[in-house]
Amino acid sequence: MRESAARGLAVQPGFINSRVTGLQFKLPTTATAPFCPAEVQGSVAVNPGAPFWKRLLQFAGPGLLVSIGYMDPGNWATDIEAGSRYGYNLLFVVVLSSVAAMVLQCLSMRLGIVTGKDLAQLSRARYSPGVARFQWLLAELSIIACDLAEVLGGALAFHLLFKMSLTAGVLLTALDTLIVLGLQGKKFRDLEAIMLGLIATIGAGYVVELVLVKPDWSAVAHGLVPSLQAVSGREPLYLAIGILGATVMPHNLYLHSSVVQTRAVKRNARDIGSAISMSRIDTIVALLLALLINAAILLLAAAAFHATGHTQVTEIEDAYKLLAPIVGTSVAAVLFAVTLLASGQSSTFTGTVAGQVIMEGFLDLNIPCWQRRLITRALALIPALIGIQLLGNGAVGELLVASQVVLSLQLPFALYPLIRMTDDRALMGEFANRLPTRVLAWALFVAISVANIWLVVQAVVG
Repeated sequence: MRESAARGLAVQPGFINSRVTGLQFKLPTTATAPFCPAEVQGSVAVNPGAPFWKRLLQFAGPGLLVSIGYMDPGNWATDIEAGSRYGYNLLFVVVLSSVAAMVLQCLSMRLGIVTGKDLAQLSRARYSPGVARFQWLLAELSIIACDLAEVLGGALAFHLLFKMSLTAGVLLTALDTLIVLGLQGKKFRDLEAIMLGLIATIGAGYVVELVLVKPDWSAVAHGLVPSLQAVSGREPLYLAIGILGATVMPHNLYLHSSVVQTRAVKRNARDIGSAISMSRIDTIVALLLALLINAAILLLAAAAFHATGHTQVTEIEDAYKLLAPIVGTSVAAVLFAVTLLASGQSSTFTGTVAGQVIMEGFLDLNIPCWQRRLITRALALIPALIGIQLLGNGAVGELLVASQVVLSLQLPFALYPLIRMTDDRALMGEFANRLPTRVLAWALFVAISVANIWLVVQAVVG
């Protein structure tokens, strides 16, 4: 079976094979920019004969890009509200949601490595033009919604750090296009290193903050144990579903299936299997970092607010204002704002790459990354500015909720083709999902889809 799979996967040098269409696609041999998927495919050399730890380092990186989506400003609101209202009781929801994300991102990673194509490309080849364009439109909406959360997070961070108005902060976020321009021509490994630096900034900030607020670690351990009683009421159940619904980002599934192809893997079953194993470790470790940061946000809110009687903290700005007087030092509040800014900026980079992947995959269209960044940011600035002008500072919380609802609506349309394709033995060969994985993946699809439908209904009714 392995030999036949190897023959089926072998292709001519410089080509990738589509089992869906039977066609071959020529790949560029050089990488000139970190944002164009076709140009960076196979740009990171891999030595299959290297020791285990060296091979692991060669494959480390794509998981970091994906993990950014799990700690963006849109996730902060649910974690802060969960911690302030219910202490450590909903910590297990954060953990289980992150485990679900690991399963789905591993499916996305495996799809990209085995087929040599990303989820968007495969969807364009597999479905009718009308269906593919509908999927593209939904995916673009999810990126704009995510970018709206990044705009609001960045604007709020500028407001908290420099006392500027939210309107000025929103306009200032438009300048991140210059940062994207500055990264033109750099290697994909450089982008991964920048993401690692931003994640390290967020993580270090929360380590210091947790040291300052001193969580009750016995209560933390208790909160890790799943409990139906903890989500028995309408409010905690709604919040728990919100955490689950906001955890898996639709565009991350497209992104991951593309960026894993930056590794130059030989097209035979043995090397593909090794690449999957290395990339699985990369994915799980990176998402564990995201889990720790999301858990740290909840722990901070539980220790600083819930334990001191401030159980109604639901806005990021309120959390910032209360940290200094409660903890007794302004360092905690400043670190909070700095980590918020790092979160927004890191998500901006990955959103740009995801946008390129989706546009190139669904439409076979590639534009300069700075143009892509400018268009997406402009479309996110409009609702942000309108909301702030109409609602003032209160717009941040409401728009963050709205962005999560939009993401929730799109998610099943990305999950369904991903699971169907990884189940397809004609496409995946011996790397198709086995029965336990199939059952788990479809169970997660049902659970996440129901959770998101619930969120949308509650948002509309509420």
